[in-house]
Amino acid sequence: MKKLVLDGCSLHLDSFIEALSSDIYIELSQEAIVAMQKSRNLVEEWLEHKEVVYGITTGFGEFANVSIPHDQIEALQENLILSHSAGIGPYIPDHIVKGMMILRVNALAKGLSGIRVATVQSLLDMINCGIIPAVPSQGSVGSSGDLAPLSHIALALIGKGKCILSDGSTILSEQALKNNNIEPVKLSAKEGLALINGTQMMCTMGAIGVHKAMKLCDIADISGALSLEALRGTDKAFDEKLQIARGFTGQIESARRLRALLKGSEIRESHRVGDGLVQDAYSLRCMPQVHGASRDAIQYVKNIIETELNAANDNPLIFSETKEHIEGGNFHGQPLALALDFLAIACAELGSISERRTERLVNGALSNGLPRFLTKKGGLQSGLMIAQYTSASLVSENKVLCHPASVDSIPTSANQEDHNSMGSISARKSLDIIQNVQSIIAIELLCASQGIDFHQPLKTSPLLQKIHHIIRESVPFDESDSIVHNKIIAILHLVQNNALDVIL
Repeated sequence: MKKLVLDGCSLHLDSFIEALSSDIYIELSQEAIVAMQKSRNLVEEWLEHKEVVYGITTGFGEFANVSIPHDQIEALQENLILSHSAGIGPYIPDHIVKGMMILRVNALAKGLSGIRVATVQSLLDMINCGIIPAVPSQGSVGSSGDLAPLSHIALALIGKGKCILSDGSTILSEQALKNNNIEPVKLSAKEGLALINGTQMMCTMGAIGVHKAMKLCDIADISGALSLEALRGTDKAFDEKLQIARGFTGQIESARRLRALLKGSEIRESHRVGDGLVQDAYSLRCMPQVHGASRDAIQYVKNIIETELNAANDNPLIFSETKEHIEGGNFHGQPLALALDFLAIACAELGSISERRTERLVNGALSNGLPRFLTKKGGLQSGLMIAQYTSASLVSENKVLCHPASVDSIPTSANQEDHNSMGSISARKSLDIIQNVQSIIAIELLCASQGIDFHQPLKTSPLLQKIHHIIRESVPFDESDSIVHNKIIAILHLVQNNALDVIL
């Protein structure tokens, strides 16, 4: 079985994403175990000397000024988990919860949290046994990290929560642990805090979002190229010299991909001379600029996420080399909140320009000779008229979802925690937007493929012929009206499973 070794420093996006959907055994590195033990020894030393340390010998948040007697320190940690398990809403999907658990282990593996190695190993045992805590999706304000969602994971770890079974039903976590010969954890000093102070919900969702968004950029280039061909557009605007003159990396890459996708097209050659076309509409001509800007934005978000994958976001952090505990705010989700709002906007724009190309494909006044609504029997048949309605609806929904969550803040904990990031909301809605854009692009691919068929016997480029063939295997050309929903879903399945990927 494949292994993923966590050391708190070297987790990469690709290996993390692979671990969410694959049967990979996850373990701690030896270096991580040593570092964790050092910080735990320091916690024990402070307890012995009755040193005042936030969250170890004091209460939390507004209760930071309340000293906790030594004989109540374990109760303090369990009470923290019970009281902070205040989430609401639908349960988070299994693979995201698994990601949250992996990332929390990775953060603890840095050896800056003072948690016992055995406690972290119990969390790893849950992951490796496929035990998925039931975690409500709402309730995090993004500082002190994702407290409520992570508390529900910790609640399962101590045997007082719920877990999700494969059929979607729930089981008491005490029973789930027992079924896998795992003892519920009895929390010791600092451990409850160490388990829940972090950004793992928003970071996991962000990592999944970035991974999907990078694929979305590629499929947007493909759908755009197919639309350009169907609309008998020009590839002149994708000239390399034009892109280099501006200099943006994403724009240069999108234009390169478009040129490669269109190379060798009979459709393009058929109207290269004497068609009177000087330049296309923006949704065609400016694809490198718009798609490229989204590429650059997504790359920025990727950099933020990859930093946070290996971040220490607990409070306080414990530095065993200097025997310090430093109270701070590494749990604050602002870096992710801003980036994930940007991710949402960047992906929504891919959908916005895609819908405009779909409109041109179905609009007889704009489609450069294609039949209205891409049907030969307009009037008797409506063709793909309503497919564009659906696309427009999703674009409009995305505009609402793009309102940045990070510009809002509601104080919590009696105004002790008076600025919160709302990054979990940024993360959740970015995934919703990406799903909507996948559907928008599926609709464009449906319409563009229909448009390509009307140019027969002329062929598009070899690469786009390959794409067209894959689409037609799932959705054959249909001269009569049929259920459009089924067609969209079939192509959406291809998009979501990366079945239309080509090497460029």
